[in-house]
Amino acid sequence: MPKLTVENVGEFDVPQGKRLVLALADEAGVDQLHACGGNSKCTTCRVEFIAGEPNQITQAEKDLLSARELSGIRLSCQVSCDHDMSVRAISRLEGSGRADAGGRPVDVIEPPAVWVDK
Repeated sequence: MPKLTVENVGEFDVPQGKRLVLALADEAGVDQLHACGGNSKCTTCRVEFIAGEPNQITQAEKDLLSARELSGIRLSCQVSCDHDMSVRAISRLEGSGRADAGGRPVDVIEPPAVWVDK
């Protein structure tokens, strides 16, 4: 099982291949935002990698980050926990002014993942 370390929260065992956005909520208990339901449309689920950032990225994530001119972050809805990683949760419900974190993302990456090099 991969280990997920969340800055100022702790270290957690995560089922192999689980979406990072779901691991943050389920295993780490983080109030991670995901306003679009984890479909790589809104960037509210962003995280910063401290260690273990994947070398690949989905085409959907790459396109959205580029369109929004964002760098140094990743979308937790587009990351699969398939190795040990350490992140900083930077997009949380607390203090956001939102009524809720968003609809629960499905178990598989949406839209269907097309992996490309970062």
